This record gives sequence, structure tokens and C-alpha cells, in this order.
Amino acid sequence: MDTKTKTYDVIVIGGGASGMMAANTAASQGARVLILEKNKRLGEKLRITGGGRCNITNTEENLRLYLKNYGKAEQFLYSAFTEFGAKETLDFFNDIKLPTKVEGKNRAFPYSENAVDVVHVLTNKLHRNNVDVLTGSAVTKIFSDSGCITSVTCGNEVYTAKKYILASGGTSRPETGSTGDGFNWLELLGHKVNTPTPNITPLALKDLWVSKVTGVTAKNVSITFYSNNSAKFKLRGDILFTHFGISGPLILNSAYKVADLLSAGAVTAKIDLLPDVDVKEFDQKIITELNSQGIKQLKNVLSSFTPAGLNPILKEVLRHEVNFDMKASEVNKQTRKLLLDTLKSVIVTVDKLMGFEKAVVADGGIDLKDIDMRTMRSKKISNLFITGDLLDINRPSGGFSLQLCWTTGYIAGLYASTDA
Repeated sequence: MDTKTKTYDVIVIGGGASGMMAANTAASQGARVLILEKNKRLGEKLRITGGGRCNITNTEENLRLYLKNYGKAEQFLYSAFTEFGAKETLDFFNDIKLPTKVEGKNRAFPYSENAVDVVHVLTNKLHRNNVDVLTGSAVTKIFSDSGCITSVTCGNEVYTAKKYILASGGTSRPETGSTGDGFNWLELLGHKVNTPTPNITPLALKDLWVSKVTGVTAKNVSITFYSNNSAKFKLRGDILFTHFGISGPLILNSAYKVADLLSAGAVTAKIDLLPDVDVKEFDQKIITELNSQGIKQLKNVLSSFTPAGLNPILKEVLRHEVNFDMKASEVNKQTRKLLLDTLKSVIVTVDKLMGFEKAVVADGGIDLKDIDMRTMRSKKISNLFITGDLLDINRPSGGFSLQLCWTTGYIAGLYASTDA
């Protein structure tokens, strides 16, 4: 089969959040742009972001406070976020007819709460900007010479451009196409890549009972993590129980701390389901409820003194020690103490962090010292720009991850389409 060559001003490898933003920005500057996407459609990971709701950004207005969410990368990001931050992101999406709303903790979502709508407005913008999009087109090789990329191939097709933007994603959620291809290419091109590990990810527990309470959310609880019988750190918020362990923003954003503890040995955690409760007062409340509903079975009385949703946890943890079919009037002091102690202290054992398949974000990636973060241009390959999850930048959930994609995508698209 004859090899074909097609030439563009800018080629974007990867059609995710940062790739689509980069392509739209470059095309808006008058560049002829091509997106090469290995999946059958654009925005696969974006479609499932935020549980399908898509937390577009975080609207914290203080830039210094905002950038502290990116850890050690804070010092590298000021220029880029000054040029295109959360305000510019919301303006961009409102301009392309995506209404947004802001919820608690400054989290911005599409008004429809549908991540697919975000993909649709971005792809519609690509069409209006006359961006060529080739899906099902995995890049198989990148050619370089004298510090420049000369071409890329997809099977027998060869594509060339003045500038290239690598936006192929990291290693989290590999089913969406984020399989670390970009890291391999970056290393071959001479960059230093720090080994990725799951970062914002749920925790797997050794306790089998958690599978029986899948879907239960324990609200406003405290959880303390222990290593070598010593308390290491404490969190406060909501915890979602899953078939394998625990999740939710509180857990996801602290997984990296647990990973550090696991590297040193076994890790346990104590969950206080009622952190604001005075034990003596609550014990008296239990006595009052048991006395007033004496003929009812204990399992039917629990909800009168246990916060909504926590009954399944109580029953599972104490299933071998308490007969929940007994009458409330039959509950003795020892059983009452078991109920109270369990509500105040559910002990679990951490098995591991869930892998890349469950991770919202994986850390690691190209060392930021290899990049001019003002333009996202590689310092080793003069016509290469790098965005999004390929960058070695830690960040929590809550809109900060996607904002990093929008910012770096915009900056890369802007400077790749000029001679700056």
C-alpha cells in the first residue's frame, strides 16, 4: 500500500479535554489543525468525569490559594493560569453555549449535570473551527531529527506539521485510552519521565463486610489512619462504601498519604460515624428509644437513634455479636455498649490503593524542568508542546484536574499556532 503524507500547521495527538482545547485554540488563531485520536470517539475519559456530571473547574478566586492545590508544581503554573484560568474557562464554555452552575466548595458543573454535553460543545466548536478529526487513528510512531519532530504515522498514513501537541493522557482509567503511550514517546524523544502511580484513587480494604454495604455513604464522619499502632493523620467528611472498600472525594484526595504509610507497613483506620456525639448523652438516647419501643425488634429500632444510612454498617460489623431480631426490651447493657462503641469506632484494614483502572488521576509524568511552562513547549524538542495528564503535577479532585487540562491545552494551542 502506498504511503500518504498530509501536512498541517498543528497536529494534536489525543482528543481528550486538553487535546480538544488545544485544537480549538490553535484553530481559532487561524492554524490548520488535525486531531489524531486512537478511540472511536473524542473525549472518552471526559464523558465519565465526576461520575458523569463533569466537574469542569473550581472557581476559587484567589490564584495563590488556587495554585497551592498543585503541590510542588505551584511555582511553575502561575504564568499559565494568569493567562487562562478558571474565569476564562467558564467564559469559554458559556460562549460556546454550555450553561454552568457552581456548587459547594467552588465546584463548577454544566447546568445539565451531563458530561456528554461538555464533549458535544467542544466537538461542535472543532467543527466550526474546521479542525480535521481522525478517530480510530492510533499514532504508531513519531519521527524526529535534529531536535524537531518531522512526522508521525498512523499505520500507513504519514502526517507532518510545523508544530505538534502531545495530549495523549496519562495512565489513569486505561479503558478510556489512557495507556501511557505518551510517556513512552517522551522518553524516546529524550525527556525525563517520572514513573506514574495511582494518585487520586479509592482504597481497597481487607474487611469482607464492606461488600455488603456497597453504595452506602456515611456523611460527616471522621477517619483516622494508623501505622505501627500510631495515629498518622485524620480526615473529616463523607465516605462512600464500595464493593472493594471506601471512596469519595475525602478518600480519593488522601490516597497518596495512605500510599506513603503502606510503603512502611500495615495500615488500619478507625471510622467515627458520630464524631460530634457526646457518648453519655447518646447512650441515654439509646436507652430511651429502646424503652419506648420495647416490643419492636432491635433491627427496626436502630433508625430511631442511628443516622440515616448507617444501619447496614452497624448490622454487618456486629452480625456475629448481636442478634438484631431480639426485642428492644431485651437489649442489655453489654449489647448497648457494643452498638455505641461500633458507631464511634469502626476499625478497618487497608489492603492497597486501587490501581490505574479506578484512579481519577495518576501522578508521575514528564519532569516540569523539561518544559517551558509559560508556553508548554518542550525544552528538548523545539516544535513539541505537552499538556494535561502527561505533566508530572499532583492535584486533588474538585475541578482542579480538568482546569489543568483546559489551561495547559489553551496555552499549548496558543503558542503552537504562533512563532512565539
